[in-house]
Amino acid sequence: MNAAQTEPSPKYKKILLKLSGEALQEPEGYGISAHALDTISDEIAEVHGLGIEIAIVIGGGNIFRGVSGTNTGIDRSTGDYMGMLATVINGLALQDSLEKRGIHTRVQSALEIKQVAEPYIRRRAIRHLEKDRVVIFAAGTGNPFFTTDTAATLRALEIGADLILKATKVDGVYDKDPMRYEDAVKFPELSYMDVLQKELKIMDATAISLCMQGNIPIIVFNMFESSNIKKVVMGQDIGTIVRREKDE
Repeated sequence: MNAAQTEPSPKYKKILLKLSGEALQEPEGYGISAHALDTISDEIAEVHGLGIEIAIVIGGGNIFRGVSGTNTGIDRSTGDYMGMLATVINGLALQDSLEKRGIHTRVQSALEIKQVAEPYIRRRAIRHLEKDRVVIFAAGTGNPFFTTDTAATLRALEIGADLILKATKVDGVYDKDPMRYEDAVKFPELSYMDVLQKELKIMDATAISLCMQGNIPIIVFNMFESSNIKKVVMGQDIGTIVRREKDE
């Protein structure tokens, strides 16, 4: 039996990767970092090569965050729409980077911007994934007052994803900020109710509740450690997994 025959198969076949806008930002905290974009695209390309169906929801916090706009007197709804447009900018940047690596992509926007992105259509998104295209969902849900975490959960449920990968800069979920506290303790596994009751800032409560209703697991992991997405889809013990307990 040769090596190709003995190589293990991926544990997950269809994933949704949730990227924050901050994952793309320059060290100064604003804009799009070419280095971060290349790193993320290389990681996605590696997993795409395994035949995994990949959908992505991306935030816009590196350009504009709706909530912060209220501090300057901008109406919350208007600020949220501005934030949605920022996610479209990030989606187009990621699309360009992936296509330079020979990966066919589609950006689907919850806001209608026909000149630069397809409108979000569930069946079309599923068909793109079946055709080995990476689908980038932009503009959140298309509604103010909903986060991109909620959009990620909604899209994952709509396309029938096996798993949500929540990309962060740390290797899982801790009881307190590991960047500030040396005694922070990592949780290897949590239930949805644990996250809600402990008020852990993995995703907002709406997103966690949707995951619980749809019984879709979340893995929180460090995006910037080499091959981590591949390790997750191959079933290795990476990051923190959030899933249903038997009594939930």
